Amino acid sequence: MKTLILSIIMATSLTGSSIYDFKVTALDGHSEINFADFKGKKILIVNTASKCGNTPQYKDLEALYEKYKSKLVIVGFPANNFGAQEPGTNTEIQEFCTRNYGVSFPMAEKISVKGDDTHSLYQWLKAQAKEKEFSDPVTWNFGKFLIDEKGNLIATFAPKTSPVSEEILSYLK
Repeated sequence: MKTLILSIIMATSLTGSSIYDFKVTALDGHSEINFADFKGKKILIVNTASKCGNTPQYKDLEALYEKYKSKLVIVGFPANNFGAQEPGTNTEIQEFCTRNYGVSFPMAEKISVKGDDTHSLYQWLKAQAKEKEFSDPVTWNFGKFLIDEKGNLIATFAPKTSPVSEEILSYLK
């Protein structure tokens, strides 16, 4: 109960902050992903998993990143919150993503995207979505949050939404 109350307080206090205030450890465990470095670009944030029916979306995420990387950054967040579909270590996840999908977009270390131990970035994203009356896409692996060039949440997309769907591409034209 104490953790839940603390999470609610943190999410509430994070509502006024900016995406650019967040820094996370990269999947390699050494580098840092600093969201302030992405000012002026759109950011697509996706919770990922290696053993999910949606895992082939890595291919389309990589294609989207390659096509639009001058104006879009994709950041993947491996999470084991749904059906234990991301059981691997950060090293195993990195090897899987590189070997099977040639992932070159930034990937953060494995985090929790729901529950009492939800990462602070995801608390902030969910609070922003709620405030803007967007649906919470973190209902399964590969839920997506789209941030505009000024750091504002502008859309959320359900896990089944293809990264190369017109629904997402319309924001990149």
